[in-house]
Amino acid sequence: MWLKFNKMHGIGNDFIVIDSVTIDIELSPEIIRKLADRHFGIGFDQLLIIDAPSSPDVDFNYRIFNGDGSEVEQCGNGARCFAKYVHDRKLSARNPIRVQTLSGRYEIGINPDNTYSVDMGVPEFNPSMIPFAADQQQPTYTLEADNKTVELSVLSMGNPHAVLEVENTESAPVRVLGPLLEAHPSFPNRANIGFMQILSRNEINLRVFERGAGETLACGSGACAAVVAGIQLGKLDNEVQVNLPGGSLKIYWPGEGQSVILTGPAKTVFHGQVRI
Repeated sequence: MWLKFNKMHGIGNDFIVIDSVTIDIELSPEIIRKLADRHFGIGFDQLLIIDAPSSPDVDFNYRIFNGDGSEVEQCGNGARCFAKYVHDRKLSARNPIRVQTLSGRYEIGINPDNTYSVDMGVPEFNPSMIPFAADQQQPTYTLEADNKTVELSVLSMGNPHAVLEVENTESAPVRVLGPLLEAHPSFPNRANIGFMQILSRNEINLRVFERGAGETLACGSGACAAVVAGIQLGKLDNEVQVNLPGGSLKIYWPGEGQSVILTGPAKTVFHGQVRI
């Protein structure tokens, strides 16, 4: 069969978006991996599938798959692309748009300047809920990786994250520590690993090694996790610009028990169809 898709990106974090509201489709992990291949397929970090709403208090369900075929709970950059797709196709006139993912319900607002603001929900610090293997909740934890002791903050933004502070993101050992920490036994569901350089109380640089995708040009939930970690440690203010390799995002977190708001752009690259 022929599969229609949209190729999109949020500051370089790229996706294909498939509308499953009108055409029922189920893709196997093997097919997703083939489509994600940047040499023999379309190429993407994640696949987004838009489904009809499962309850009357949401507008859409949507599912998120990594390039390795694994399904994940949340993706901030993907949420913005999802909203742009729905808005451009006039699938909904609502603003904000209410969506359901594996990790819960979220609202995505469409701003006058063509940016998109995502309510990413309340951060979770309880180790058992992240999940992370620890006896009790702490501000930071230490793990062994590459024969070194690494200090990191651990939390969930609907998906598990660890954040390390580094002196310089350009020289940070992302490709060495990233895969080791992503698959560390302390993370039973694996984790996204952020490498954060603090420039000021309102600006950071960030690189993220994403679970199931490797290092990406941007990670929205990773940007949220880094800012939350920095605020928790008293090093950042409530509103922060996050500079990632693909561009910048704005993150706002009022504090404990409050939702994190992520704001940034979304772009359509092209439309196409592929035989599967």
